[in-house]
Amino acid sequence: MVVGLLGFLAPNFMGMHLSAAHNVLLLLSGVLAIYFGLMATESAGRTFCLVIGAVYGLLGLAGFVDGGTDYTIFAGAPVLGTMDHLVHLILGLVVMSVGWIQKPALATPPIR
Repeated sequence: MVVGLLGFLAPNFMGMHLSAAHNVLLLLSGVLAIYFGLMATESAGRTFCLVIGAVYGLLGLAGFVDGGTDYTIFAGAPVLGTMDHLVHLILGLVVMSVGWIQKPALATPPIR
């Protein structure tokens, strides 16, 4: 969320392409992360981390493999550069790691 907010003030922060659309997507994913982290069940939070981490990771990987310095997924989508790809890849790995570290919730309590 910090990068999404900062992007409105400094659109070229750290060499990233932080357009208004890109900032809104970052803010939306941040709001969802806060919701799933604080309000949802543990298993929903874990699933969110695995899914959103995979999305960010694949977006970063696709940018490096197919993108280059001015990459867009489809016409009208935010333009992404090398630094964007790196940030998406790192963010994806960190968020997925949180999902992997979090143990799945047990359906029934263990018998003692």
